[in-house]
Amino acid sequence: MHRIPAQSKQAEQAYELASRLQQRFVQGLEKISKDLTCRQAFEAVEWFRDEGLHGGGIRYTTADGDLFGRGSVNVSQVHYDENPEKKLGSATALSTIIHPCSPHAPSVHIHISWTATKGGEGYWRMMADLNPAIENPASTQQFMNAMRAAAGEDYEEGMAQGDRYFYIPVLKRHRGAAHFYLEQYNSGNAAKDRALAASIGDVAIDVYLDILATTLQKNIVVSEADKATQLTYHSLYFLQVLTLDRGTTTGLMVHDQNDIGILASLPAYINRDLLLSWVEKMPEPQGQLLAALISALPTTPLCLINNSVKQALADISRQHYCKHPEALAMQASGNVTPTTVKNHHE
Repeated sequence: MHRIPAQSKQAEQAYELASRLQQRFVQGLEKISKDLTCRQAFEAVEWFRDEGLHGGGIRYTTADGDLFGRGSVNVSQVHYDENPEKKLGSATALSTIIHPCSPHAPSVHIHISWTATKGGEGYWRMMADLNPAIENPASTQQFMNAMRAAAGEDYEEGMAQGDRYFYIPVLKRHRGAAHFYLEQYNSGNAAKDRALAASIGDVAIDVYLDILATTLQKNIVVSEADKATQLTYHSLYFLQVLTLDRGTTTGLMVHDQNDIGILASLPAYINRDLLLSWVEKMPEPQGQLLAALISALPTTPLCLINNSVKQALADISRQHYCKHPEALAMQASGNVTPTTVKNHHE
């Protein structure tokens, strides 16, 4: 079994960019681990869409170590070159989430993707957000300064869309401390747009690696209160990913051949009782969704989100949106709501 790549030149260039960024990030994370004598390696896992006929991907994962509770750096490419009935040509993406074990080291999410129809129209999706359980304002400012340098004239728009996308209405707060997001970006200059996507990816990776290394080298003593704060934050992260994050839901709705990879964004542990207290805050039918998701969790207050739990959560999410397609309109968006699910199904 092997992955058949997309045929278009732009899809090939997007895959090369995503793969380069993937190696840059994995190597940087493993170097930090080695420098700190943790030696927590990432394992390569390959997956295939329709046995490789429509592409697939490779992700580097790690879990339950001394440095990272969860980590995933995924590159995928799905295409329909051999199917003339599909409007979508290809979708190529780097999608990564890192959850360090230390409550003082922030999580990060970075997503760079290129989507194109067979008519030749295409756009980039660029996201980079810093997600600390315990915020260090200096690190937040460092991240924002780096994104400003990378995005240039698109910085203000990216930050505005990011703040809109990552807001959690029922909790009246954002998921993280700094959010950059450009949706359906196409300036009309293909080379310039690809360079911007590369700049956002390179800079987001490098600034996060610097923040992570600097934070961990301080050897900050972790208190029980710090651990409790992190658990609360990871529970909030779980809520946002599974009830609001359009990218996660889209991935689950398009196909079921990479569920574990798509839900690699979830932290290792969450607080079940805290999630239960939020059910009544949710608008319907999302309250039903959260209740169903909680039913798939271990019954202990401290819940381990392992692969079997992730699979159950993926199945519940798909069933919910098949039953309540109108709930898709309740999910997060920037200035534009992408039609990704429709693109894959038509």
